[in-house]
Amino acid sequence: MSNTYSQIFLHIIFAVKGRQSLITKKYSEDIRKYITGIVTNSNCKMMAINNMSDHIHLLIGLNPNISVSDLLEKNKSNSSKWINENKFLYGKFEWQKGYGVFSYSKSQIDNVIKYIENQKNHHKKKTFREEYIEFLEKFGIEYNNKYLYEWIE
Repeated sequence: MSNTYSQIFLHIIFAVKGRQSLITKKYSEDIRKYITGIVTNSNCKMMAINNMSDHIHLLIGLNPNISVSDLLEKNKSNSSKWINENKFLYGKFEWQKGYGVFSYSKSQIDNVIKYIENQKNHHKKKTFREEYIEFLEKFGIEYNNKYLYEWIE
């Protein structure tokens, strides 16, 4: 794309199907590396990635040649397949349908990176459900509880 310039920073959040705590510490780093590879191979830039046992946060610089939905479809399907092929758990691993995606300006990036890196401490105070709904409300996104993730409380 000659003469095309962009600066698209996206914070993406998606969860394990059924919000099960399936991402163990033992395999967290491998999963993050694999997902980073998918993002990088899609000509996007991984700026931050971190996970809890039931969900994951990414901050990416999006290449305008790929849609968010295509990137996430590729990421979720390929990483699920890879996790299952490597037998990281006894059952079948799947990501839940859907995701949250939130855009930021360059001046906000350092704070978003710190937020993503601080997930473990952050979730000592707030559940994933509280966090996710807070994002939706902060960004003025209308939602219906019926269509949010399956919440296991």
